[in-house]
Amino acid sequence: MLPGVCFLLKKCLFDFLIVYDIIIGSKTILRIMQSGENMDIKKYIKNFVNYKYLLFELVKKNIKLKYRRSYLGILWTLVEPLLTMIVLTIVFGTLFGRDDRTYPVFILSGRLLFSFFSSSTKSGLKAISGNAAMIKKVYVPKYIYVISTIISNFITFLISLVVLVGVGAVLRVRPTIYMLQAVIPIIILLVMSLGIGLILATMDVFFRDIEYIWSVVTMLIMYASAIFYSTDRVASTGNAWIFDINPVYMCIANFRRAVLYGQPMDLSYFAKSSAIAVVLLIAGTIMFYKNQDKFILHV
Repeated sequence: MLPGVCFLLKKCLFDFLIVYDIIIGSKTILRIMQSGENMDIKKYIKNFVNYKYLLFELVKKNIKLKYRRSYLGILWTLVEPLLTMIVLTIVFGTLFGRDDRTYPVFILSGRLLFSFFSSSTKSGLKAISGNAAMIKKVYVPKYIYVISTIISNFITFLISLVVLVGVGAVLRVRPTIYMLQAVIPIIILLVMSLGIGLILATMDVFFRDIEYIWSVVTMLIMYASAIFYSTDRVASTGNAWIFDINPVYMCIANFRRAVLYGQPMDLSYFAKSSAIAVVLLIAGTIMFYKNQDKFILHV
């Protein structure tokens, strides 16, 4: 089974590289992979280590700013998804006639993962333009700003998982060994968010309208990620292909299989989402690297 998964992963990765190469009209990624060319990875790792304390401080600052002037502070990380789950369960449970005991867990699991993806990519988009003053005054590796926003959102996401555990326990969702696999789609979504964050942060410096475009795109992704409804309703209309091209849904589906249904991951979804996440990270890193010296002229 493992060789088959590796073959599918390589095929998806290669196909996505070709599509990406056609869209941007550049041979950069394929050339790097074929020739073994690198962007001085050792230098980047050394820089990352040297600035790890600044990264830590930026992460703390981002979390504090998110909840400043609120009475509950970081407790909103727990309260907000819980209240949202209750409202969505009442509305969509009535609308779709769902009387499933675990339906709140179904909604909450999808809502938490999508919220992390949405908030991290949107904050990553503004990571460079939003820190223009500091970038102009002090030299800091610019990717630190993007990474710090993604990590801060990831930390709040991990805290919010406490709500999922609590709701699952109250509704008697039976724990299984497959729950350990829930880590995998979370990591894939993290890598995907970082890649998209690097791409959006770069584009936002030169094209500020991308913020509004991405808001529309994330809304489309939300409705195509089966957060509130069962995929059977869409499959019955012959439009199940929507889920097969949506990597966010693939991560949500595998997370639900592990946490809610006690089933092993869908290997096809795992391979496709992993390949897309890796390609997005490579594309984002290259795009950011090639344009970072121009940022100071446009922020």
